[in-house]
Amino acid sequence: MSPAAELILTLTLWGLTLSAGVMAGVYFAFSAFVITSLDKLAASSAAAAMNSINRIIVRSAFMPLFWGSSLLAVMLIALAGWHSTGMLATLTGAVYLAGMLLVTALFNVPLNNRLRDCREQECADVWSVYTRRWTFWNHVRTAASLLTMVMCICLLNIM
Repeated sequence: MSPAAELILTLTLWGLTLSAGVMAGVYFAFSAFVITSLDKLAASSAAAAMNSINRIIVRSAFMPLFWGSSLLAVMLIALAGWHSTGMLATLTGAVYLAGMLLVTALFNVPLNNRLRDCREQECADVWSVYTRRWTFWNHVRTAASLLTMVMCICLLNIM
């Protein structure tokens, strides 16, 4: 691997280490206390609060971090074949893309959409299902982000 490619790989790993760590922290906060706090409210109030969070988050600094970290995972996979740590680097990127990006797209976003579209009279039922399922998948995103950060640190240490 050329020195320039080695530098790009190292910078990609550092970027993914930091961004996956921040993402793990955001997801952990939701699992640890945001959803638990919302569960203390009436279902209609909890749903309204979560819907507000969901409207705001897509226009916040979270989205560049979300997409930027995903791009770094793709870059890591693309660069992996050029380095002796290729298999571990590929696995690291795949863990992040599957456990964070795909889980978000396949599970959390559809649950958010269902919550957004619920009628007032069905909010209690929708919320009870939402909070259980959404939190489970959020735990997966938290774990995948944290594992990715740890794997990146391991890669940086063996390079």
